[in-house]
Order: sequence, then structure tokens, then C-alpha cells
Amino acid sequence: MGLMDYLKGQFLEIIQWTDDSRDTLSWRFPDEDKEIKRGAQLIVRESQIAQFVYLGQFGDTFMPGKHDLVTDNIPILSTLKGWKYGFESPFKADIYYVTTRLFTGNKWGTSNPIMMRDQDFGIVRVRAFGTFDFRIIEPRIFLKEVAGSDHHFRLDEFADTMRSRIISVFTDALASAKVPVLDLATRYSEMGEALLPLINPAMMGKYGIEITSFLLENASVPPEVEAAIDKRSSMSAVGNLNDYVKFQMAEGMAKGGGGPAGAAAEIAMGFGMANQMFAQGAFNANGPQATPAAGGATPPQLPNSAPAAAVANAGILTPTQVAEVLGVSEGDVIASIEAGDIKGKKIGTQYRITQAALDEFLAH
Repeated sequence: MGLMDYLKGQFLEIIQWTDDSRDTLSWRFPDEDKEIKRGAQLIVRESQIAQFVYLGQFGDTFMPGKHDLVTDNIPILSTLKGWKYGFESPFKADIYYVTTRLFTGNKWGTSNPIMMRDQDFGIVRVRAFGTFDFRIIEPRIFLKEVAGSDHHFRLDEFADTMRSRIISVFTDALASAKVPVLDLATRYSEMGEALLPLINPAMMGKYGIEITSFLLENASVPPEVEAAIDKRSSMSAVGNLNDYVKFQMAEGMAKGGGGPAGAAAEIAMGFGMANQMFAQGAFNANGPQATPAAGGATPPQLPNSAPAAAVANAGILTPTQVAEVLGVSEGDVIASIEAGDIKGKKIGTQYRITQAALDEFLAH
């Protein structure tokens, strides 16, 4: 081998990278201590960007295409190296190829619950996970903040590096959006699209990547919050309290009066009969007397004692008593009074309901 052949072997004349993998984000061209010859060919394929780095400083960036490495094409490197009037000698520089295609189906998830303030439930602990798609749009930021000087940066390394950072950005976006827990747990498909405008500015500015799709596949809350959500959903499904009570009464009587629904129905019927008898004066000492029995014996008159007074007081009921009759909570009764479904009068801080108003509610 002659001297010229030896020297020729020390120069790089064609620089290119054929990506045969599907998980490479950045790759440093192996120079093997060779220098780049003036006029060398740099080939950048589609979905690639070539970034020159000289002595730790970013040089020129080349987009897809075929490029001749001459002074006119590398103005930044020419400035860094101090070529004021062009160059004739070979030069040294690191060349990083960065993949710009879309990387899909990357998983994310919270390792620990995140705290968020909810308008309905107060401070809530939430766990979430899903998938995201991304691409590199700023190679310099990406190489500086994510890949570093790694000669072959792969997707699995990216996942380890970025998981906590993406969760941090997701948490900040969720706090800024003030999304209710009820929406977070029931509208997965919409949440990702709504959070993208809040997530992307941080991801682009800090890491040089763009999140093109952010999917929330599951969001879980503590059991007590799940129970509250289920209860609220059940009440929404029930709808009108009047129809719900009548349905419960009918179902209880169809089952032979068993269970809470049957007991509620029997109590309601008992109050109705007592109210009717009271209106007819059956418990009034001055009211009409009972008709003598066929044998001529007159049934003993009920004494005007405490039990009679208790029955007479049954004409005015508290929300608690009405709740027992209807088989619902006291809060449901108060909500129906405020909605106008049950007629009631507020005395001080307490509601009072007449038996006639309860009968009217049950009759509808």
C-alpha cells in the first residue's frame, strides 16, 4: 500500500446511516479517529436529521438530502473552527443522526398516587396510566437534555429517562386544567386531547419532543371516593324521588311485604289510615261515637290518654319520620322539599311536613 492510499484511507468521504432498527432515537457516527475530507458526501435519509457537534458545541444541522461538506454548507462549524477563508484540510467533528419519525404506543403511568384538588370531593389521590406517541422536533435540545453523549440512544433508555418527567408534566397540566374527578374517571378519550395543549409546550421547550397523542386508559381513586361516585351515579339514575319511592313500595308489596321496601309501604299505609281516622274524629272524645255492635254491646271508648295524643301528633311529621316512611335518607327528603316535590314548612332550622302533604306526595 502506497502513502497516498494510506492517507486516503484515513479520510471519510461518505457519511451515512442506514437505520435497520425500530427503537433507535439517536446514533453517533463512528469516526474511528478518521477525519472528514473536504467535499465529503453527507447523506441524510427521510425521518433523519444529522447534527454536527464540535468540541462540545452544536454545529450545523442537516435535514434529509445529500450534502457536500464545504465551507458554504457548514457556516457554524467554519466559525467554531476558525476557518476565515475556507478550508482545504480535513477536520474532526462528531456527527449525530437523530430519528424524527413517530414513535407510537409508549406507556406511561404514576408509580405513586398524585394529589389533586377536586371541587366535589376535596383533596383526592389519583393513580393513572395510558400510552402516548411522540416525535423529536428539536434535535439540539433532545441531545442536550435527554440523550446526552450516548452513542446509541434507544427507546427503552428513553422510557426510563422520561417516565418521571412525563408524569411531572401530566400532573402540572392536570392541576392547571382543574379537571373534576368525575370527568377524569369517566371521559378517558377526551381527557388526553384536552391535556395535549398543556403538556406539549413543556415537552417541546424542555426536551425537544412533541407529544402527538396522549391517551388516558385508566384513572383510579381510593375506594371511599369510588363509593361516593357510585352513589352519585345511582341517584342520577333514580331520577325523580317520588317515582323511586312508589317503585320501592310496589316492589316490596309484590314480594309479600318483605324487606325494607315492604316495611316502608306498611308504615306509609298505617300513617294514612291513622290520619283518616283522626280526620273523622275517631280519636276525639267529643266526636262521633262508634256504632253499637249487633249484640247491643257498645265498644269501650278509647281514653283520651297519651297514646291517643301520640296518634294525633302523627299529623305533623319530621323529615326523619318521612324518611322512615319512604325508605330513603333524611337528606333525600330535604332535597325533595327544597325541590318542591314534597310540601313542607320550615320552622326555624327544621322542616315539618303534614300527613296530608305526605299523602299527596304518595298519591302522585
